[in-house]
Amino acid sequence: MAVAERLVASHRDFLLFLERRLGDRGLAEDVLQDAFVKTIEREGELRDEESAIAWFYRLLRNAVIDHYRRRDVRSRALEMLAKEMGGAVAPPPELHDAICACVGPLAENLKPEYAAAIQRVEIEDVPVKAFAEEAGISANNAAVRVFRAREALRKEVRAACGSCATHGCVECSCNVSS
Repeated sequence: MAVAERLVASHRDFLLFLERRLGDRGLAEDVLQDAFVKTIEREGELRDEESAIAWFYRLLRNAVIDHYRRRDVRSRALEMLAKEMGGAVAPPPELHDAICACVGPLAENLKPEYAAAIQRVEIEDVPVKAFAEEAGISANNAAVRVFRAREALRKEVRAACGSCATHGCVECSCNVSS
């Protein structure tokens, strides 16, 4: 119990350490909270008060590194999405209507937040940034949500239409019902 007390007593020092490296107090608090949870999960491993502080700083340094790695992965995914969408061409209105009639019912099978993203961004042509503001999320989070919604919808279309979906059949005769 003395180890836990020592770590809790150093809370401010840990928070300052993280805040300097992350540049955001809220994020630093989240990372610190997660680190305390990990410490509780590994409680049996820590016996020595002196080494516990050094061990905890090492845990915090690793958490900061992991945060930046995850952020970089997200950034690369968003860049790929932007490149993918950069060459996108809007279909003619009659094709757009046919696609919506076929795919619309399938979108209802998605998670509600994915269905809303598809509806607003793809069908209603609302910019991702505007959708993000409506949903109360960051633009990056909205872009990831739209990407995941498209992937989920793609799976629904493949499941419902089979090879027709693979070949891009416009005059769809698939039995698409929700």
